[in-house]
Amino acid sequence: MTISVLLADDQTLLRATFRILIDSCEDMEVVGEAADGGQAAELARAHRPGIVLMDIRMPGVDGLTATEAICADPDLRDTRVLILTTFQTDEHVARALRAGASGFLGKDVSADGLLTGIRTVAAGDALLSGAATRSLISRFLTTPEPGAEQPFPSEVSALTAREREVTILVADGKSDTEIAEELFLSPLTVRTHVQRAKTKLGVRDRAQLVVVAYQSGLARTPWS
Repeated sequence: MTISVLLADDQTLLRATFRILIDSCEDMEVVGEAADGGQAAELARAHRPGIVLMDIRMPGVDGLTATEAICADPDLRDTRVLILTTFQTDEHVARALRAGASGFLGKDVSADGLLTGIRTVAAGDALLSGAATRSLISRFLTTPEPGAEQPFPSEVSALTAREREVTILVADGKSDTEIAEELFLSPLTVRTHVQRAKTKLGVRDRAQLVVVAYQSGLARTPWS
């Protein structure tokens, strides 16, 4: 299936470069370009792309505000936002994740790295290293923003013991293969548990599973 991509960046030349690169792949196509966050949200609603490649710093409506609008729209539940920026501060990453972003890449990423990142996020996986995840959790994700809705105690309680165990390990930044080795399961079984946990918690992908696990307190509860 072809991955549809919306480009959101205020630099025309950079958008053109990304378009050429993405359109050169048989499994991807660019369906629109936006020069600011407001336009990105409008085009996302019009095209319903699989991926929005979103810059943070843009004139008018910034990329983080646009990410919040896109991820809060129930009609765009299948659209995932991949943040691409030169401003890789923990505060930006944390806000992007809270808003619903699925991953984060620096603008110094290689062409192959960008394409791999798009495919990774399109598949429903998070694009964050384990080390980055733990850093964010310790500094930002465990302290929700003032006024933010607190997540889902009833949904968390609906997880089975194994789903909770797997979710905690996902929140620790471990891959399916690493979790499988630790729990003596197959990677396919781990992936099934992850998918069931995402469904019960109402999150769209692995990145949001990490956010919910920590903000709900699940991942901070010692496992016994």
